Amino acid sequence: MMRRILSFVGYCFLAGAVASQAQPGNGLGPSSFVAPGAFPTSVYKAYYNDPTATSVQPQPIVSDPVTHSVYPFDLTNPNTIPQNDSVDPHPLPPKASPSQLLSAAVTQILSISTNPVFGNDTCTRCQAALEVAKFLVMAEPEQGPPLAVQICNQFNFNPNCEGQYGILGAGSPITQAIANADVGGYDGQSFCAEWFGLCEFPPASPLNLTGWFAKPKPNPLPPPKERSGKLLKVLHLSDWHIDPRFANGAEANCTNGVCCRSNSVNMNSPEMLLVPAPRYGSFMCDSSYSLVMAALEAIPILTGTEKTGFDFMIYTGDLVSHDDDAQLSRDYVMYAETVLYGLFKRLIGNAPVYAALGNHDTYNLAQDAPHSLGGALAEQFSWNYDHVTSLWEHNGWIDETTVQSAQAHYAAYSVTRSDGLRIMTLNTDFWYGQNYFNYINLTHPDTSGMLRFLTDELQDAEDAGDRVWIMGHVVSGWDGTNPLSNPSNLFYQIVDRFSPHVIAGIFFGHDHEDQLNVYYANNATNISAETAQTVAWIGPSLTPFTNLNSGFRVYEVDSGTFDIVNSYTWFANVSAFPDLDHQLEFGPTFEFEYSARDAFGATIEGWGPDDPLNATWWHLVTEAMEADNSLVTTFRDFQGKRSLRSPACDATCLNATICYIRSGSASISRENCAPGFGSVQ
Repeated sequence: MMRRILSFVGYCFLAGAVASQAQPGNGLGPSSFVAPGAFPTSVYKAYYNDPTATSVQPQPIVSDPVTHSVYPFDLTNPNTIPQNDSVDPHPLPPKASPSQLLSAAVTQILSISTNPVFGNDTCTRCQAALEVAKFLVMAEPEQGPPLAVQICNQFNFNPNCEGQYGILGAGSPITQAIANADVGGYDGQSFCAEWFGLCEFPPASPLNLTGWFAKPKPNPLPPPKERSGKLLKVLHLSDWHIDPRFANGAEANCTNGVCCRSNSVNMNSPEMLLVPAPRYGSFMCDSSYSLVMAALEAIPILTGTEKTGFDFMIYTGDLVSHDDDAQLSRDYVMYAETVLYGLFKRLIGNAPVYAALGNHDTYNLAQDAPHSLGGALAEQFSWNYDHVTSLWEHNGWIDETTVQSAQAHYAAYSVTRSDGLRIMTLNTDFWYGQNYFNYINLTHPDTSGMLRFLTDELQDAEDAGDRVWIMGHVVSGWDGTNPLSNPSNLFYQIVDRFSPHVIAGIFFGHDHEDQLNVYYANNATNISAETAQTVAWIGPSLTPFTNLNSGFRVYEVDSGTFDIVNSYTWFANVSAFPDLDHQLEFGPTFEFEYSARDAFGATIEGWGPDDPLNATWWHLVTEAMEADNSLVTTFRDFQGKRSLRSPACDATCLNATICYIRSGSASISRENCAPGFGSVQ
C-alpha cells in the first residue's frame, strides 16, 4: 500500500515536473529535477485554506485513523499559536500528609549530609539542610519540633532529644526562627557557625549609622564632673545560679550535665559514686541553698556594711540553675527569681538592687523574642517581664512608671537615682548567639529595638548632663564566643558616641570569670591610652560551675563623677568545701582576693590614690602586661578566682588575654585575637 501511494505521488510530481536527461550507463535517474510550483492538492482530500496560494502554507484537514478524530485548524494555525496546552496538562502528585513531609525532610537532610558532591564544604551542607527545614516548617509548623528531634537523634546532638528539642523543649523557638530566617544567607551561615561549627562566622555587616544618632558627639566634650571625694560603696553580684534541686551526697563528678543532683551519674563509673556532693557545693555544680546563705552572711561582714549597708547593688544576671530545657519551666524560673531577689532584699539591706536578666532567667533557656515578630509571637515571653519587674517593684527598687517601661522593653529599663546617676539595664539575650530568635534578619543589628532604646536614653542623659552606668549580662566582646557580631558592633559604636562624658561604666556577667573590656574610639582602629573611652567590668560568679571558685565584688565610686576609684574582690576556695561536711561549726571561708589598684597599679605612673580606674588606666595596665607577662598570669589567676583547676597559660595565651581585654565587640575580637584562650574553665 505504501509503495502504491508513493508511486501515485511520484507520478503526480512528474506530471508537472521537468527532468533532465538521464545519465547514460550508470543506472541512476536524471542529474537534476525541477519541482512543480503548485502544491499537489490531490495529496489530501480537503484543506482549511487554499492550498494553491503562494502567501500561506497549506493547512490540510488531517484525520487520525486511530482516534477517528479530525485535528482542528487552531492546532496548526500560525495566527493562533497557544501559550500552553490547556487540554492535557500532566497531573500533579497528591498532597503529602504532614507525616510524609516530615519523613521526606529527614531523608533529604540525611542525603545532603552524605552527598559527595559537597566534598568538604560543610557550610553549604548545613545551609542546604536548613532550606529543607524552612520549607517544612512553613508548610507544616507543627512538624518543626519532630524534625528537630529526629535530626538530633540521627546526629546524636543530645542524650535526651525529645526533652531538649520537642514541642515542650526548644523545638518551638527553633521552628519560629527557621521559618522566619534567611537560612540560605547571612542568617543561616551564622546559625550553622554558632550551633554546629560547620561554617565560618560571617564578618560583621556594613553598619549604616546615618540617622541613628539624634546629635553628633559634642566637640569639644563638656567639662568632666567635679570629684566629690565622697565614696559610694556598691556591691556587684552575678551568676548565682541557685540550685534548689541540689542533693547532698549525689555524684559531684558527673558526666550528664549539672552535677550534685539525685540523677547525676558518671558514665565511667555508673554503679559507684566517685565524688559525693558536699553540701556547700563542688566544681561541677551550681549554688546550693547552703552556699547562697553562707555568701549572704559573709558579704556584710567582709565589706564593712553590717550597719551602714551598701549605697546600692547591681546584679548582672543568671539566677536560675544550668538545667536543660527538658527540666525547666516557667514556674521554676519564677521560683528562682522570687527566692534570690527576696533574699537580697532581706539580707543585703535596704539599698536598691538594679538587675539585668541573664540568659538563664527565662524559659526556654536563653530565648527572648523581638516585638518585630508581631502578634502572639511578640508577646510569648511577656509573662517573665511582667513577673520579674513586679518583684523589683515589690521590693521597692523601681517605681510603677519604670515597671511599665521595663515590661515594654524586655525587662530592660532606665532609672535616674536621686544622686544623679542614671542606671540603664539591657536584655543582652538580643546579642547572645544562643538565642534562636537572633537569627531572624541578623543583618539588621537591632531587630529587637533594644539598642534603639539604649541610644535614646543615652541621648536624654547627655542632654540632661547625667552620667550613666550600663548593665547587662552577656558580654559584648572579650573573646567573641558569646555575642553576635552585628549587634555587638552597633553597641560598640553607641559606647564610642557617648563616652567618656556620659558613660561612666559598663557591667556584665555571664562568663562566671573575673574579666574586663576596654572600649576605644573609632572602633579600636587606634588602640592607645589616648583613645581609650570606657571600661566594662565583668563580675565573678558565686556558682562554682565549672571548675571555678566562688566570688563577689565591691566598688568604691566617687559620688560626684560616678567613676570607679577601686574594686575589691573576695572568693571562697571550693576545694575546701568537702572538709566542711559532717559538722555545723564552720561554713565556707570567704576571703579577700585582691584590690585592682594594688594588684595592677604599681607600674602606672602619674596616677594618684583618688584618680579613677578608668579606660586610660586599664589601657596602661595592658601596656604594663606586655612589658611584664607576670601581670597577665596574675590576671588569669584572678579570672578563675584562684581556682586550683585553672590551666596554665603559655605565651600565645598570654598575648591573647591582653587582646581580649582590648576587644569590646565580637568582630574586633575575631579580627584581632587568637581564639581558644578566653576561659580558664
